[in-house]
Amino acid sequence: MSRKDHQSRLRSVEADIAKVEEIPSTPQTESPAYTLAFRDDTFLRRDDMRPVRLQLELLKPETLLDEAGINSTVVLFGGARLPEPGSEPWSFRNETQRENLKKNSKYYAEARAFAERVSKECLKHDGKEYVVVTGGGPGVMEAGNRGATDAGAPSIGLNIVLRQEPVPNAYITPELCFNFHYFAIRKMHFLMRAKAIAVFPGGFGTMDELFETLTLIQTERMERLPILLFGEAFWRRIINFEALADEGTIAPEDLELFRFVETAEEGWKIIADAYGLGT
Repeated sequence: MSRKDHQSRLRSVEADIAKVEEIPSTPQTESPAYTLAFRDDTFLRRDDMRPVRLQLELLKPETLLDEAGINSTVVLFGGARLPEPGSEPWSFRNETQRENLKKNSKYYAEARAFAERVSKECLKHDGKEYVVVTGGGPGVMEAGNRGATDAGAPSIGLNIVLRQEPVPNAYITPELCFNFHYFAIRKMHFLMRAKAIAVFPGGFGTMDELFETLTLIQTERMERLPILLFGEAFWRRIINFEALADEGTIAPEDLELFRFVETAEEGWKIIADAYGLGT
């Protein structure tokens, strides 16, 4: 007997919801205590229900991605503030920031081109392997989902509730667009199916995602995979990786956990070589 056959013998959730809605209103039935637990939003938002909410945020995307048959992903991390080339930055506070954001808009174009190339490989696997996944917002994230759309492939957005990013970008496959309350669970979903990580210039969030990934690989909590840092000049200006090794706070071989790349073609070749794919 399959699991599905076994479940079909039990009274469904939908049947109980319909039955409850037919019950006459009484002081007892109107009491919050009488509400079915899974329909009681006030109960589910209690502090002591946090473990349940964490579990739900792990299970919902995992279940839907499993049902969609998605086996592997290529992750794009990068700044939400980087504009499309030729458009005006939305987040600058002074002229220096404005000019730097405009200069770095080239990484929007590279992220889009990289995602399109990855997604062409994805289509060779019926949209089940090498699926582009982003954080679902603007900037580099939008470019990643947009590149997948250019190729006609599905892509995933792992959004999180933020004041400055109220809606997902328009290029995410709607059925693969998720929303999170907990950063920690969201970051788990980024890495659980990842075959490669492409990191474009960004801010605190991008740095957090990069260093968490490097730490997991360094400590052997995660298998080694290609980590591509787009824009060597940017990264070397922002982070002195060699100084960390010189100070002894990381091992010299930890500098081999990532590669600097400049173009979509260069990034894709590293992934293709790693997994025996065509370029």
